[in-house]
Amino acid sequence: MKDYLDPINSVGMPELTDSGLALEFLLTTKTGIRNLSIALTETASPALQKILRTQLDVMFDLYFEISELMVKKEWLKPYDLAGQKELDIKSAENAISIAQLDLFPKDMNRKGMFPTPPKK
Repeated sequence: MKDYLDPINSVGMPELTDSGLALEFLLTTKTGIRNLSIALTETASPALQKILRTQLDVMFDLYFEISELMVKKEWLKPYDLAGQKELDIKSAENAISIAQLDLFPKDMNRKGMFPTPPKK
């Protein structure tokens, strides 16, 4: 990507953003499941254990909903290691290209890049 301000470079960006957010949500949910499991094993109160079990069930359901969405959208390929490897490499290449962007170019003139409405 040579010029991140050029609108042509934003093609496909919403899907990349959506897949990134879904992955982050999936990982956060997984961490929540782990933390709730630890809390459940360290709790002596039966009332609190019941609440934590309920929350754990909700987190499991959420985790499976997110992972099903990601599989359906082909953002995650848990049963196709070669396909998942390709996705991971593409993701890494995108991260590298974003990191290499010149965020403060010397020429910030964007005149003529955007369509102007016709004059009546």
